[in-house]
Amino acid sequence: MTAPLLALATLCILLTAIHVTSIAVVIWRFRRGRRPITSSESHPPVSLVRPLCGIDSYGLDTLRSSFTLEYPNYEILFCVASADDPVVPLVEALIAKHSAVEAKLLIGEDYLNSNPKLNNVAKGWRAAAHGWVVIADSNVLMPPDYIQQLFACWRSDTGLVASPPVGCCPEGFWAGIECAFLNTYQARWQYVADAFGFGFAQGKTMLWRRADLERAGGIAALAREVAEDAAATKVVRGAGLQVRLVARPFAQPLGRRSAAEVWSRQVRWARLRRASFVLYFLPEVFSGGVLPLVGLAIVARNAGLPAMTSAGVFATFWYGGEMLLAASAGWPVSGLSPLYSLTRDLLLPLVYFKALCGSGFVWRGNEMRVNRIGPNLTLQSMRPRLGKLTLASRRRLHALRARTSSAANRFAYYRRAGR
Repeated sequence: MTAPLLALATLCILLTAIHVTSIAVVIWRFRRGRRPITSSESHPPVSLVRPLCGIDSYGLDTLRSSFTLEYPNYEILFCVASADDPVVPLVEALIAKHSAVEAKLLIGEDYLNSNPKLNNVAKGWRAAAHGWVVIADSNVLMPPDYIQQLFACWRSDTGLVASPPVGCCPEGFWAGIECAFLNTYQARWQYVADAFGFGFAQGKTMLWRRADLERAGGIAALAREVAEDAAATKVVRGAGLQVRLVARPFAQPLGRRSAAEVWSRQVRWARLRRASFVLYFLPEVFSGGVLPLVGLAIVARNAGLPAMTSAGVFATFWYGGEMLLAASAGWPVSGLSPLYSLTRDLLLPLVYFKALCGSGFVWRGNEMRVNRIGPNLTLQSMRPRLGKLTLASRRRLHALRARTSSAANRFAYYRRAGR
C-alpha cells in the first residue's frame, strides 16, 4: 500500500474510532442516569423565564407544559417584545385557565445587543422574584419533573445547568434531517464534551443561580457575545465553574420543516460557533461519515475489494451506530434514519464552508452579524485559547500521571507484602 493510501486508511480508522467512542460515551452517560433528589434536599423557589416570539409548532403543548410542573414553588414569566405578537392571546388564555400557578406576561424589550431573544429576556430576569432562574425557550416541551432534573445535575462547582434540544414529532423529510442534526450529531457531541469536563451552555434551557450571574454583571453580561449561550459559557468558565448538561436532554417538537429553514438554522449556528469558539469549530470539517466513507471506498478499490460493497457495509455500520444511540435514548428512529443522517453529512461540508465565508444571518426577521474570520481575528482568538487549552491539558496529564504513579506504588507495595 502506497504512503497516501496508508495515510487515508489511517485517517478513516481514526475517524471511525472517534465516531464509535462518541456513541458509546453518550449511551453510557444516558444509562448511568441522574442523581436522584433525596428528601433531605430542599426545593428552592424558582423563576421560570420563557421568551416568546410567534407561535411555534406544537406551541400550545410546549407553553402549557409550563403550568404542569410538579414543583412546589415556582413562578412563570412569559416575555414578549410586542403586544401585537400572535402568541399573546394564547398565553393570556393559558394564564387564565391555570390561575393556581403564579404566572405573568411581560411586554416590551430592553436593548442590550443585536440579539432579540436576549433583549426580550432582560425584563424577565429583572422581574424574577427568586434566587434561582431558569431561562427556557418557548419550544421546549417540559416534563413534569423538569426543574428537579435540572437541580439533580447541580454540584458545588457548577455555574450553570443546560440542555441541548433534541427533536421529536418530526413531520416530513426535512424535519427528519433536522432530527439528524439535533439528536445524533449535535447533542451527541455536546454530551461527549460534557463527559470530559468541557460542557457548553445551550440557550434552549439554562438554570442559573442568580447571584452567580449578578457577580459577572447581571443579564447584561450575556450581551458580550452575539449568542447569549456562548456568553454564558464564557461567564461560567471565567468564574472557575463548570457548565453541566442535564442527564437527559429535553424534547423540542419539530412539526414540519422546509429545506430553507433547516439550512438557514444550521448556517446560523455554525457561524455563531465559529465566532465564539473557533478552536472547537475548526475540526468540524472532519465530522460526519462522508469523508471516511469515500476514503474507505478508495482504499478498498486499490486493495482489490469491491468499492461499492465495502462502502455499503461501512455505511451500515456507521449509521447503524447512530440508530442504536437514538433507540437507546428514546429519540425518533425510522427506516429512513440512515438516509436522513447521510443527507445531513453531505450538507455538513457545505454548512462549514458557508460559515467560514460569511458573517451575516437573519433570525426571526432580525439581521445579525458575527465577526469575520481573518488573520488578525484568528490569531487573536486562538493564542489565549490555545494557552488555556494547553494549561488545562497539562493539569489533566499531571493528575493522570499522579494517579498512575500512586496506583503503581500501591501495586508494588502489595506485591512485596505478598511475597
